Amino acid sequence: MAWTDERVDILKKLWAEGLSASQIANRLGGVTRNAVIGKVHRLGLSGRTTTSRANSSRPRRRAAPKTTSRGGSGGLRSHGNLALKAYYDADPDAEPELVSAQIEELVIPINERASILTLKESMCRWPIGDPGDSDFHFCGRSSDQGIPYCEFHSRIAYQPPQSRRRDKRSAVR
Repeated sequence: MAWTDERVDILKKLWAEGLSASQIANRLGGVTRNAVIGKVHRLGLSGRTTTSRANSSRPRRRAAPKTTSRGGSGGLRSHGNLALKAYYDADPDAEPELVSAQIEELVIPINERASILTLKESMCRWPIGDPGDSDFHFCGRSSDQGIPYCEFHSRIAYQPPQSRRRDKRSAVR
């Protein structure tokens, strides 16, 4: 449908009242929202002071208060990946040799360490340290075909789902 002088006057009036392009298109009939927007821009009417949304104030949603739960023996908060959570949640009554043995396994001998340039397909790609540090390296131990990590790091990376997650999935089915 063509833009007649009468329709353009109605468009200008409705636009000045703050109606949206969709509302104007519905009132005019035979014209789309995009056609109204195009005509408004061609007429130079885009700088209006109020809109229909600005007049109606919607209440803002309030964010639920964040609850932080402290778990584990050291009172450490868990954020993000929980792959190493088992080491921090070790039983405080356990013998110190057992806990220290788990941590000592993470120490990689210098001759087994690998840089990004020396990594091969059959080597463990577990990053150790901060990539910005000079002593950053990858584990470099041998890994099985098709698995990016050695046996030790695979146990950390691929953990079975927690029991409550399994319970939720079985309840949904």
